[in-house]
Amino acid sequence: MLVSLYVKNLALIDETEVYFGNGLNILTGETGAGKSIIIGSVNLALGAKAEKDMIRTGADYALVELVFHVEKEKQLEEIRSLELPVEEDGTVILQRRIMPGKSLCKVGGETVSVKQVRALAEILIDIHGQHEHQSLLKAARQLEILDEYAKEELSGPAKKLKACYEQYREVAKQLSAEDIDEETRKREASLAAFEVQEIEEAALLAEEDTELEKSYRKLVNGQKIQESVTLAYQMSGYENGGAGDAIGRAVKEIRSVAAYDETLQNFEAQLLDIDSLLNDYNRAAADYLSGLEFDGELFAKVEKRLDLVNHLKAKYGNTIEEILAYQERMQEKLEKYQNFDAYRQELVQKEAALKEELLALCEKVSKIRKKSAKSLAKSMKKALIDLNFLDVAFEIRIESEENKIGPDGYDQASFMISTNPGEDLRPLAQIASGGELSRIMLALKTVLADRDEIETLIFDEIDTGISGKTAWKVSEKMGILGQKHQLICITHLPQIAAMADSHFQIEKTVTKERTVTTIRALEETESVEELARMLGGASITENVLNNAREMKDLARKSKQY
Repeated sequence: MLVSLYVKNLALIDETEVYFGNGLNILTGETGAGKSIIIGSVNLALGAKAEKDMIRTGADYALVELVFHVEKEKQLEEIRSLELPVEEDGTVILQRRIMPGKSLCKVGGETVSVKQVRALAEILIDIHGQHEHQSLLKAARQLEILDEYAKEELSGPAKKLKACYEQYREVAKQLSAEDIDEETRKREASLAAFEVQEIEEAALLAEEDTELEKSYRKLVNGQKIQESVTLAYQMSGYENGGAGDAIGRAVKEIRSVAAYDETLQNFEAQLLDIDSLLNDYNRAAADYLSGLEFDGELFAKVEKRLDLVNHLKAKYGNTIEEILAYQERMQEKLEKYQNFDAYRQELVQKEAALKEELLALCEKVSKIRKKSAKSLAKSMKKALIDLNFLDVAFEIRIESEENKIGPDGYDQASFMISTNPGEDLRPLAQIASGGELSRIMLALKTVLADRDEIETLIFDEIDTGISGKTAWKVSEKMGILGQKHQLICITHLPQIAAMADSHFQIEKTVTKERTVTTIRALEETESVEELARMLGGASITENVLNNAREMKDLARKSKQY
């Protein structure tokens, strides 16, 4: 569940923090108070696009922090599979800092990508915006909803179907690419043969280019190397005032007085060590110089070989490994064109086999969908009746077209509804009004919630277009849903607000000549007063207050059934 929300320097919010409870959390306030900013801040923390003008005027950054507590082991495993940190008690802290031109996301103090945050959001929370119900009118969304309902049985076959479809599409793509005339094929085969032969004749060795470059650098700088090593040898030698000669004289001087002081014996030993190191260096340097002579033939050989390697790199790859990999691909291509008829026949057979497998998987998935469609339709009808669709008929039709196979199969789902007796079932888009769509979406959320691991659901003004008895039915449904899930709901309707387990008021005030939006939890009496405001507007009489108290009592009693 979502434990808390902290917002700083975002739009009209200076700094505010709210702690949500279990069950139904209701957010109310005057029009324009900033209710959308609260839900917007949650969306921002969960990876929504951030604009720099969201930062409060005068501030350097905006900050949103969400704290979740996760108890279900399946959710914890899914979060860990994303390699995101979770505290031992199941706490997940998600933070997003928005700065001009960039934003920074963190989970548990570790910086993460927006993509990871969005994946985490899908595990933790389901947000239903006030315009989302329009998506119900799209056939693709209706199929997604059905698949979500059937996911326990469908996930395995659907995953296999997607994998098989990708294989089938790749083979079909290969067949299409190989649809070339014989002259082109011969030209391609000739080029591949030339390239394979060119690389083979080079007889390249792994890391040979590195060794060649080392040898070339040494040979091309041979004269400079010889001059520098000779000078260093002379400066450290035992002739003409070299370092070795000076150390030898120093040893003699210290040795002549070492008998008078034990400390001087240590000096003598150190000088002898230096003398020994110089001797070793001089012998090694002399040996190096004796073998250092320019070999013109070797230089020409190395230069020619390096030119060849660089020529092949320019044509086939940046490294010898890439050149050899290119050779292998061209060899396969050559063999393919040399046995093209057999190769193409193999592809045709593979495509046919995959098509057969794909159709079988489509049929299996379709059967699961059709069975689940009946179950979902039955549950939806019951949920819709609970939401004051008294004479509703609801059906989910599945149409299959073998010539329209995609990664999800060959099915199309269509939600059919009749809201009046005697009326034929018709597609949702042809019947439902805005208010009806809101209730249908709530019914779907209610039905799907029983099968969903997601604990927290957010509804942003799902009460669009409803009032009166229907509003009370929606309120009762949300109360029931709140018994199994944490709900956070923005509403304008007192009937829904009365059902709150926790009631929050969003207010807009002016402080120090600046507009500020805040959110605070309401006590029981304050909640009644807020209901009275929603019922009576500017004039709150004792009768309106009594009406609000009665509404709270009715809501409390309905939860007990």
